[in-house]
Amino acid sequence: MGRTTGREELNMKSINSKNIFDVVKEKYAPDQPKKNHKIDPIYSLFDRNDPLPKCQELAFFTDTSICTGCKSCEVACKQWNQLESDPYHWSGDSYDNTGDLSANNWRHVKFIERFSEKNAVDRPAPATIDALLKEPKAGKWLFMSDQCKHCRTSPCHEACPTGAIVRNEFGGVYYQTDICMGCGMCVAACPFGVPEISPKSGHSMKCAECYDRLKDGLRPACQEACTTGAIQFGPRELMVREARDRVNYLITHGHPEAQLYGVDPFENYDSLNSFYLLMDKPEVYGLPSDPVTPTKYMPGDYLRGAATLILCAAAIAACLV
Repeated sequence: MGRTTGREELNMKSINSKNIFDVVKEKYAPDQPKKNHKIDPIYSLFDRNDPLPKCQELAFFTDTSICTGCKSCEVACKQWNQLESDPYHWSGDSYDNTGDLSANNWRHVKFIERFSEKNAVDRPAPATIDALLKEPKAGKWLFMSDQCKHCRTSPCHEACPTGAIVRNEFGGVYYQTDICMGCGMCVAACPFGVPEISPKSGHSMKCAECYDRLKDGLRPACQEACTTGAIQFGPRELMVREARDRVNYLITHGHPEAQLYGVDPFENYDSLNSFYLLMDKPEVYGLPSDPVTPTKYMPGDYLRGAATLILCAAAIAACLV
């Protein structure tokens, strides 16, 4: 009896460990799936669509100078992505109790509290509103709505051994959790400490740039929820122009400390698709001033490992002689 080569029989076959490699003998349909000459037994089982055409590169621009720390973006992110709320935990160190980005917190509003360690408590309180307004300001608050930086050259993408991390057609770095094996290579590769392995699912998770919303022509949930317009999202060229205009405005109006972070390439790292306007040094916000891809140090690590093996082998040989 001749073997049928149509897709109907292939779909009806019971795929298991005994017959999976028999599928190699099946002829490929003339149009789908396309043969890739790499993993034919697996590849011939499923449809493989062509990569989506590249669209206009989109980017986040976060203006920390007008962020009020309301955390509306955090709430919107959790609601849209159906992330669990964290249990209440009062650290006692800050009003920011989210702590950091994590597998359950894809967006985090940082509270940077710049106050003197010594406060004058023995001075009389101002008696009038005018006296209150004229009091010298002893400190200041800095707020920053943080997220995945969606690096234009992303080391997590390069480090992923399963192909779970892809760059979508909008220029965002997207994690396919269904094929993530939780190895943690992306965690080690990220110089910003963004991704984290979920203790419940075992998958690496982070901001998905609301990819499902973008596919439907909607803007990210965090940007929609921002009450002050501190989070902007759109074509990268437009966002870069908005960022440069805004920082120039601040500098000319008495804020020489204003600076952009991630708009242009760093000395040892590419530019970002989620960049910021900062009102202090990057280190104050917990950002590296010059991020470096960790793989840069791998050749030296390999050399040190090889040298250690050689020394151990020489020591053992010396003991045996």
